[in-house]
Amino acid sequence: MKTLNKIILVTTLSIWSLTNYAQQNPMYTHYMYNTLSINPAYAGSRDALTVTALHRSQWVGYNDAPLTQTLTLHTPINNKHIGLGLSVTNDKIGPTNNTTLVADFAYRMQISEKSKLAFGLSAGANIFQADLNSVGLDVDVDPSFQNNIDNRITPNFGFGAYYSRERMYVGISTPNLVQSTYTETGSDLLGKEQRHYFLIAGTMLKLSENVSFKPTTLVKVTYAAPIEADFTASFIIMQRLLLGAMVRTGDAVGVLVGFDITNQLHLGYSYDWSYGLKTSTYNQGSHELVLRYDFIFSSKKQIHSPRYF
Repeated sequence: MKTLNKIILVTTLSIWSLTNYAQQNPMYTHYMYNTLSINPAYAGSRDALTVTALHRSQWVGYNDAPLTQTLTLHTPINNKHIGLGLSVTNDKIGPTNNTTLVADFAYRMQISEKSKLAFGLSAGANIFQADLNSVGLDVDVDPSFQNNIDNRITPNFGFGAYYSRERMYVGISTPNLVQSTYTETGSDLLGKEQRHYFLIAGTMLKLSENVSFKPTTLVKVTYAAPIEADFTASFIIMQRLLLGAMVRTGDAVGVLVGFDITNQLHLGYSYDWSYGLKTSTYNQGSHELVLRYDFIFSSKKQIHSPRYF
């Protein structure tokens, strides 16, 4: 096997294999716009039907690098205490593809004049595929790559809590309570999903009439893997333009830019570079696009403008 193919194969397998010692969930630089995918208690929190689409191209220029798409929608219903949501995530890495379908339910409580507390539950399924026969090998027969995994469906349940005020929030969640296992030919263990725990937090600080400062964080914890944290510092200019920078511990640094095209429509882009991985030698960084729209159906149903989170 050529050296480059060997690097690609080893790196790809180290990422997608469901081992006990890795962060397995997709990563996002725009995590602050993708909250529902990790915390079901966020459902309905924007007081509108909110639809968010996100695409991430990771390690551009690297063969079989990760590609992730997420589509979420959530809304409160007539009972102001209930929020409902739906999340679809497609995560492709090398010869593997994992699609997740999740329905979210949140119960929201007004605990003071300016603050709310929500508890959420999610239920859905993971659909896992691995085209192992497509991997180029330097041997004629390797038992580990003889059998593809076709549409392996496993259940998915999650829980979360989300506290919010107009200018701050904090939440905890674990979106995958069930630790599913993957086997080959009914006996050999290929891997096991690990339960992940998330902490999110953010605030908005007004610096002047036209400039606000928005720091946010996402902390990820899983068994036998290093704690990973994203720290993002953004400036909001004229309540329209967002300019920010981020750092992911031990992994990446990046920049973000966003613009509120209207009070309901937001477009964002980010670029990050993985300084902590040997793969940085072979790629040109990661790109991410996010588009969010708040639907308002009648003049009787209003949302605050701007919405900070």
